[in-house]
Amino acid sequence: MKIHKKHIFQILGPLLATLIWLFIDLDPSNRQATLMAGIAIWMCVWWFTEAVGLAVTALIPVLMLPVLGISDCKIVAQQYSDSIIFLFIGGFLLAFAIEKWCLHKRIALKILSIVGTKPGTILFGVMLATYLISNWISNTATTMMLFSAVLALIQETKQYIEKNQGKFAAALLLGLAFSATIGGLATPVGTPPNMYFFKAYHQTFPLNTDLNFLKWSAIAYPISALFLLITFLVLFYYFIYNKVKLNIDKAYFKISYKQLGVFTWEEKWVFSIFIMSIILWFSRADIDFGNFKIYGWNHLFIVPKFIDDSFVALLAAMLLFLIPSKKNDGQALLIWEDAKKLRYDIILMFGSGFALAYGFEISGLSNWLAANLQVLKGVSPIFIILCICIVVTIISEFASNIASIQLVIPIMIALQKDLDLPPLLLMMPATFAASLGFMLPIATAANTIVFGTKDIQIRDMLRVGFLLDAIGIIIITLMCYLYLV
Repeated sequence: MKIHKKHIFQILGPLLATLIWLFIDLDPSNRQATLMAGIAIWMCVWWFTEAVGLAVTALIPVLMLPVLGISDCKIVAQQYSDSIIFLFIGGFLLAFAIEKWCLHKRIALKILSIVGTKPGTILFGVMLATYLISNWISNTATTMMLFSAVLALIQETKQYIEKNQGKFAAALLLGLAFSATIGGLATPVGTPPNMYFFKAYHQTFPLNTDLNFLKWSAIAYPISALFLLITFLVLFYYFIYNKVKLNIDKAYFKISYKQLGVFTWEEKWVFSIFIMSIILWFSRADIDFGNFKIYGWNHLFIVPKFIDDSFVALLAAMLLFLIPSKKNDGQALLIWEDAKKLRYDIILMFGSGFALAYGFEISGLSNWLAANLQVLKGVSPIFIILCICIVVTIISEFASNIASIQLVIPIMIALQKDLDLPPLLLMMPATFAASLGFMLPIATAANTIVFGTKDIQIRDMLRVGFLLDAIGIIIITLMCYLYLV
């Protein structure tokens, strides 16, 4: 049998893990940290090289964490059914309905008739719209609501691109995911890590009055806006510049939109459910402006915190299976045959991200990574901020944003006392850095969603993601230092 390159990498993953387990001891008092590091390296090798299917790699935590005595199999398996996975499922079903009744084409043609026909302006239009929406709702919900429209943009322009259509598709999809993540930085409510930080800061330092909605936005908007612009330039020059050419008249899109005619019964209902989902996602949680607070509709329920974004997605999906179609007599807007298109490999892969994050926490590997920051006592504040951003970014590539910040904030509080520095100087950069996960499909839900289209090569995501992680670390370090010090 001929040995292929992938067979070498299939062996290399577990081989490197075994070498780490045999010859490295990260923490003499805690063997599990080293065992977990070996699992992470194994998964990285298989993910980076695609030696096996991504879903196969996703099964490693549920196999190896129990084998190595890190955690019980039942508890690890529960990580694969996190509520955000049901947000995925509900969101994808909504996307299927939008596609089934051609509403995505209507949305795409409307966008194209506004932003023009140059690949660069289309990319920037998608990224700016995503960024502005993501200022106020989670990056996952933002990505889900715009996902179908971006896929339709790709489909509508495919036949008019002379070459490298795949590069244009990758640019739009990564632009969607990355700008959703970047947009979440701008406001305290834009992403769960920001909200967790606000809560932790005010609980730990109740007498401090140096943090509110406006103060956060004063530093976060410049960081996120600059980062968005740089991300656009990176994606444009990596995927589009001198590579993609779109030959089409702008009037074509306006004419094509008019040819669609009036909204059908099905389009009206799907569009109504889509808008309802957006409104519910926007208004679910409280929005705290410092001086006053707008309460979310989740307070209508007995325990408000039990209601999250996945509730909205599943409610929308349920309605799609209940509302009848006029075109297909006796059927609803969606039938179960439509649901068979769900990408269960992507769901598994995202679940493995939660399992990996759980493994980092339960094994003590995250604490070991963060504890090594203790050596920074007496070092220049700008270097301390830089090191914090690097460590948190590394953690966030393997763990979800919220898991990363939950692991890091308690350590930042302890570190602040040891280093005798203002709390915000350590905690704000760490919170920003928790959203810098651009290299891996599992780093954020947005990455996972767009990677599931198979239009993005893992090597492209790694190269662009590494560059953006590095740029993000530098921007956050410099801006936080200048503003806070």
